Amino acid sequence: MREHYLHEGLAEGELADDPYQQFTRWFHEAGEAGVPEPNAMVLSTADAEGLPSARTVLLKGYDRRGFVFFTNYGSRKGADLAANPNAALLFPWIVLARQVIVTGRVEKVGRDETAAYFRTRPHGSQLGAWASEQSSPVADRGVLERRYADLAARYPEGEGVPVPPFWGGYRVVPRAVEFWQGRENRLHDRLRYVATAEGWRVERLCP
Repeated sequence: MREHYLHEGLAEGELADDPYQQFTRWFHEAGEAGVPEPNAMVLSTADAEGLPSARTVLLKGYDRRGFVFFTNYGSRKGADLAANPNAALLFPWIVLARQVIVTGRVEKVGRDETAAYFRTRPHGSQLGAWASEQSSPVADRGVLERRYADLAARYPEGEGVPVPPFWGGYRVVPRAVEFWQGRENRLHDRLRYVATAEGWRVERLCP
């Protein structure tokens, strides 16, 4: 199963001045091309022993400080990041034969920022954050449903749900951001922004 990529290439002269502007450009093009959930990204972490794990999460915001997602601090990714605050993000925009790969250190976002985002979540998602001890074993689905039902009775629709103290945001602060464009004959374009003391340096990588 091999696809021949016949898309236009990516040249150094076409790049934006920094990776955030370039990401914005490609992110909008992914949405216009009908990529399903273009904010879905594969988050890779590693524990204290270097054992890696990966999962798909949703990008919930980005700016020049980095890329933000939210989760349960007690989850496997939360435990990994507590021991090893480094991560990689991969945006697999396969329809466009594109990938964006972000690598960098990870920091928690402030509680005010977490609370502001939590209030925008649907009521059911707010309850779900309380009901699930993410990544912990559970006897059966009924346990989760009973927890959820209890919470729904305590916090009915329209009543404010408090932000769980064990739940919040993380920001990936990039050290490097790679833009990958599939090309014919597997001679793909790979242009990577690398953070330096003077700003962003761009380098081309062999495919």
